[in-house]
Parts: sequence; C-alpha cells; structure tokens
Amino acid sequence: MPLFKRNPFGHILWIKKWLIRILGVISHGRYRRFNELQIEGSEIIRQLPEQNVLFISNHQTYFADVAAMFHVFNAALKGRVDNINNIGYIWNPKLNVYYVAAGETMRSGLLPKIFAYTGSVSIDRTWRSAGKNVNRQVKLSDISNIGKALNDGWVVTFPQGTTTAFKPIRRGTAHIIKTYKPVVVPIVIDGFRRSFDKKGLQIKKRNVLQSMVIKEPLEIDYENETVENIVEKIQYAIEQHPSFLKVLTPEQIKEQEELNEKRKFWS
Repeated sequence: MPLFKRNPFGHILWIKKWLIRILGVISHGRYRRFNELQIEGSEIIRQLPEQNVLFISNHQTYFADVAAMFHVFNAALKGRVDNINNIGYIWNPKLNVYYVAAGETMRSGLLPKIFAYTGSVSIDRTWRSAGKNVNRQVKLSDISNIGKALNDGWVVTFPQGTTTAFKPIRRGTAHIIKTYKPVVVPIVIDGFRRSFDKKGLQIKKRNVLQSMVIKEPLEIDYENETVENIVEKIQYAIEQHPSFLKVLTPEQIKEQEELNEKRKFWS
C-alpha cells in the first residue's frame, strides 16, 4: 500500500488501518471475556460483493454496536465461523467499511473524532440536534457522501437513527436504497444495552450474552417498490415492527425468564 494512499474521504489508509488494529485489540475482550458475543450468519458476510453493500441494523449503543460489527465482519472474512476467536484477523482489516453516524456525536470529543477516522460517514440529523427536536432539510452532501461510501465498499446504517427500541424507521434510508440500489443485509443485535452504558464505552454489567444475527439480503424491487414498502420491509427485517411488541402469556414469560437465566452465565 502506498504510504499516503487515501480513501474517498481523504483518510490516509495506513493510519486508518493502525487505528482499527489498536481499537480492535482494546475492544476485543468486551465481546469475548467480559461479555460473550453470540454470532449467527457469518457465512453471509463472505458471499457479499466488495462494494455497494448496505447493512441495516437496530441500534443499542453509540459505539459498541459498530465496534462489534467491525470484529464480526473481519473475522468472517478471515474464515471464522460465527466467532471472533483469535484476534489475528484484525491485523489486515477490511478498510472500505463505513458507518453512518450523527455528526454532532462524532465531533463531541477526541475519542469520537478518532472513531470517526476509522470509517464514519457523519451526517446532520434532520429531526434532532443538541438534545432537542428539530425539523430541517436533508443535506444533499450527506446523501452523496453515503453514496460515495457505498461506491467504495460497505456501509452500516441504523435506520431508526436512535438507540431507543421500536422507534420509526427514517424514510431517508429507503430513499438511499432506491437511489443507489445496494445489496441490503439486515442485522439484529441484542444484549448491548444491558452490557454497556449508552455510549458503549463503559461496561455496565458483566456476564451478559450479546447476540448478533446476520440475515440474508433483502429482496427489493428498486424501481417499483415504494418508499413505504421498503420502510416496512426494514422494520420487519431488523425486528422493530410494532408486531414484535407482543403480549406474552404467564407461561411464555416464565419460559423466557428461564431462557434468559441460562444465557446469563456460561461455563
């Protein structure tokens, strides 16, 4: 790799590589030692094209979700099957992986700025700013930057735009899908909210089972499906449709509690 080779956003790749290596080593224990990460579907990662892949996922912390995905993607590409054992996979990470994040979050301190260099596509949220609800126009430069990232590689986005569960899907994600026609891969995560603080930097609780399920790419008719159709598909795919908020019988609640207790600790 030429010493000063850059990606489309001007980031020097050898710096990005070393940041991913260092942050990967620091964060690895959060998914292997303090709390276990259970993975399903890593074989799907190895079947994806090199560019124009959009991962859509529910969101539980600012940073821990994305860090886990960096681990899972790179481990899968190096032949790991549903695990992130042997951190050697991080030595030569995939450098064209990006994630969509709120600009104000990524500018909020030195550490977020370092995280941003590893692959953030920072956007200005149209519905919230500085902790207050707002209503502003989408910046065309934000949309084009996401397209630029898709043209270069893989992009992770959280279409609800918040770490709060069962919030509406933002229509912008559907517009991006119709515009750039990426392969859309759903991911469903769980356990991160219990493991970490809201930012995903501090471990809040140990011995929690975290899970990440990678699903088959969505079948989308890019030309004929409406934005509303795609939004609904996304809701179901990342298990954030209101129908997933079901009422459980006492027997089901007891069964779920027993299952959670089994998952809580491992030998």
